[in-house]
Amino acid sequence: MTAAPHTHPQAQRFAAFDLLATLVAVVRTDGVVLFANAALEDALGTSRRMIEGAPLSDCFTEPLIMQGALEGAGSNEFAALRYDAWLKRPGEPLPVHVVVAQSDQPGQAIVELLPLEQQAKQDREERLMERAQANKELIRNLAHEIKNPLGGIRGAAQLLQMEIESRELTEYTQVIIREADRLQSLVDRLLAPHRRPHQVGDVNIHEVCERVRSLILAEFPKGLKLSRDYDTSIPEFRGDSEQLIQAVLNIAHNAAQALVDRMAAGDAQITLRTRIARQVTFGKQRYRLALELHVIDNGPGVPEPIKDRIFYPLVSGRDGGSGLGLTLAQNFVQQHHGLIECDSAPGRTDFKILIPLP
Repeated sequence: MTAAPHTHPQAQRFAAFDLLATLVAVVRTDGVVLFANAALEDALGTSRRMIEGAPLSDCFTEPLIMQGALEGAGSNEFAALRYDAWLKRPGEPLPVHVVVAQSDQPGQAIVELLPLEQQAKQDREERLMERAQANKELIRNLAHEIKNPLGGIRGAAQLLQMEIESRELTEYTQVIIREADRLQSLVDRLLAPHRRPHQVGDVNIHEVCERVRSLILAEFPKGLKLSRDYDTSIPEFRGDSEQLIQAVLNIAHNAAQALVDRMAAGDAQITLRTRIARQVTFGKQRYRLALELHVIDNGPGVPEPIKDRIFYPLVSGRDGGSGLGLTLAQNFVQQHHGLIECDSAPGRTDFKILIPLP
């Protein structure tokens, strides 16, 4: 819906609210709406001319709660009040989280309405970011604790092997050395994101995608269709292209491995899709523009028992998997102030990488 032009003398002061995806109204403490932003106009399905000048409480299924909240703001009973409510609109009412806050102007309040689905998404993203940070610290500390005694075990096994004459006993020391080397390789992968410095340069996301595409098709040449769906208007941005290649490759490689049965049938498909997202919020920050990079496959989906834990280290839905691919991908993307989300169901799994654009 196209926003109507403002005639209120304070319209210029409120204009920044139109850039927000959050529903916002500036209200007199007697309940009359002075300003409604474009997002609120769209949510209510009516023009702002109809909203402004009318009581905001009329927009709710339980108007008395809003009236009481505004009266409390006007009498300085609180600085901010939160509660859940239902917003009236064409069709089904919209569940929202309401935040009523005092304005810097006497006799006014700012009312922010967060659709509960959006609020849940923000809470989920916040938990994901905190969890990823905790995982990163845990991995680094654990890897260092393993690394030191591991070198001692391997060295002792080598010395012991030199002293043993029995071929049968030598086989045992070789097992120790091989397993120590395998653990060393795992530790090196755990520490990889922390060792290599962030190499910042100009990144063309489609060059990243094409590199990943060629690597996947080289490893899985039969039965897999790897489609491109690019928005070529996406600008270059500053970042570490090698880290982003590795992040996308880890996700695409997981998808390809999940499609082995469909490859045998000849109908396995992965799609690399790029889009620009506007006015998006993630990681507690709001961005005017962001890159959306989707890796979509038609595989069986993420196993239900691990859906909420796929970004945890050492969690894998595949026999023989290390469970590090998605953890490292999330770490690399977070170094670009971004986030990875997953939406999965049998027949369609969509990993979405979000990275802020300048």
